[in-house]
Amino acid sequence: MSIYFKDNFFSAGITEIMDRDGGIIGSLDLKSAFGSSLDVYNASRDLVCSGSFRFFSNKWNITGGHGEELGLLRMRMSFFTKKFEYDAGQRGVYEITSPAFSNEYEITDHAGRVVAHFSRISGWLQSGAYQLQIESDVLGDWELVAVVMGIHQIRKRNNNAAASSSH
Repeated sequence: MSIYFKDNFFSAGITEIMDRDGGIIGSLDLKSAFGSSLDVYNASRDLVCSGSFRFFSNKWNITGGHGEELGLLRMRMSFFTKKFEYDAGQRGVYEITSPAFSNEYEITDHAGRVVAHFSRISGWLQSGAYQLQIESDVLGDWELVAVVMGIHQIRKRNNNAAASSSH
């Protein structure tokens, strides 16, 4: 199953989540240009997932529609790849990797099986748009959307920190 979604230019407001045919299957509420939390809604406008940074942390916390903890995303240090880890508690720890200069990522379980892969498909003048290809139902579709947006937020935060420290 393929899902398409994007960040807004100012990282605020509602943006659609679409299927391969362009049908709207849900939405992302990018709450504020000054914060970095988001809510994921299904087609019925039910809150199904949320993501936000932990207080004074670079770890992205993902919760379900009723506030239950689903997992924690964090960046891992690596020289030649972009590497993240998603700890989904009892459901396992998943590794998310991408070659250094690539916009394509792979999500694998502890045994190396591909759970999903996603790629940034927007141009350099646009905000981040993503295609998510789900290969397994071990993690929920909406949860995976929150994971992808969490990676986007962590990378954006790191890029902004690097840019401000070089001045």
